[in-house]
Amino acid sequence: MSSIIVVFPKKEIATNIRNILVRNGFDVIGVGVTGAQAVQLADNLDDGIVVCGYKMKDMLYNELRDYLPSTIEMLLIASPEKCSDRTPGVISLSMPFKVFDLMNTIEMMAQSIGRRRKKRRAELKNRNPEQQALVKEAKSLLMERNNMTEEEAHRYLQKCSMESGVNMVETAQMVLSIMAE
Repeated sequence: MSSIIVVFPKKEIATNIRNILVRNGFDVIGVGVTGAQAVQLADNLDDGIVVCGYKMKDMLYNELRDYLPSTIEMLLIASPEKCSDRTPGVISLSMPFKVFDLMNTIEMMAQSIGRRRKKRRAELKNRNPEQQALVKEAKSLLMERNNMTEEEAHRYLQKCSMESGVNMVETAQMVLSIMAE
């Protein structure tokens, strides 16, 4: 199940949408009125969905999209005129909307995230022993120099990999080369 963050400039709207999502079985991890709150909540996620309006108290939806990791999907709920903007990585739902349409859109996005998650897991299983050793060495170095647990080091490598858009092995190579200097 994908984690969902709901962000609208009016707390009542965000709360109402959260309630609709929760009643329909979705996991909403946070509600906010600013883009900064959404970014803060998203920093703790590997992947998920941000449901937002066109304008938050501190930024527009496209600015928020730029601050979010690429693994976080965005659903823009706005007037038809605002939804006509074609921002890459943003799915839009025009207002007024039916609850059924919202649920179908969120479900479609969650399935997409699930497929990507499954693909990433398959990539992990397909690493050759040399690549596995490289990732293990990078984790060991992070654990030693930064006093991280193995889980923290792995999560750090994952996050860097997702943010830079390269696979875990390439990220491990980058970490090793940087720390060797």
